[in-house]
Amino acid sequence: MNLSCHSWAFNDLRLPEALGTIARMGFRYVDLGSGSHFNTVRAANPATRKAVYEELQADLEMFNLKLADVYLMLPRISISDETKRRTDITLFKAVLPMVKALGAPGVTISAGVVHPEDDEEAYARTTSALQEMLAAAQKLELPLSIEPSLNSMAITDEQALKLLEDVEGLKLTLDWGHLLYMGIKSGDIPALLDHTRHIQVRQAAPGKLQMPFDKGKLNIEELYALLIEANYQGALSIEYMLSGWQKSHNVSMIDEIIQLRDALRDARESLRLTE
Repeated sequence: MNLSCHSWAFNDLRLPEALGTIARMGFRYVDLGSGSHFNTVRAANPATRKAVYEELQADLEMFNLKLADVYLMLPRISISDETKRRTDITLFKAVLPMVKALGAPGVTISAGVVHPEDDEEAYARTTSALQEMLAAAQKLELPLSIEPSLNSMAITDEQALKLLEDVEGLKLTLDWGHLLYMGIKSGDIPALLDHTRHIQVRQAAPGKLQMPFDKGKLNIEELYALLIEANYQGALSIEYMLSGWQKSHNVSMIDEIIQLRDALRDARESLRLTE
């Protein structure tokens, strides 16, 4: 299982500086996401997309990094404003060829901005958009996954699995910090892992989306046991965030990433798992 590091931990740095920091910590894989490191509007614009691609490719090659995942944060696929909804779908389609050319093994997207669970129209808009986006990704042979997350149309594991049932071929990007935050029982996780192509990990706890290493509730031995049982073949991405979203604990990015990296490596070696 390859270990990756999400560049969102270093959104306060320019992309070359963020990638350099990640590479110096010994990572050979990186997750990129929408924002300061990947401007989806520039990437989709015919006038600027070539320059964006060349910059990204050069930065990755400079630090000998490969992409483990690209997260396109386009959450308006569930809203009633059709212009904004179509804009996010169009941006997604326009950026896909670049994601493919950069060598990403798959793409993660939002499941849409949260609406009341009984809002059938919002759910229909979401599934329709996901079906269209999945079809575009499949044409390029790019696996597509949604991340169950707070403030989305897939907050709970039941909601996520319902979307997968209604959008055949869609996969999951599983944020272990979200599972810990929600207090999801380990016995309920295998049903999610059956559909998971990418995993993000960090220390977290019930009601706490991000915690220091020594205060979190992530059980690394249990994590690996579940992944082995599920025959998980994807990467493990260490994902810490600078923002205080959902009252996530402010931590030292480098210190926390290194501690979790070492703990994951040690457990992997003790289990004789190969990269």
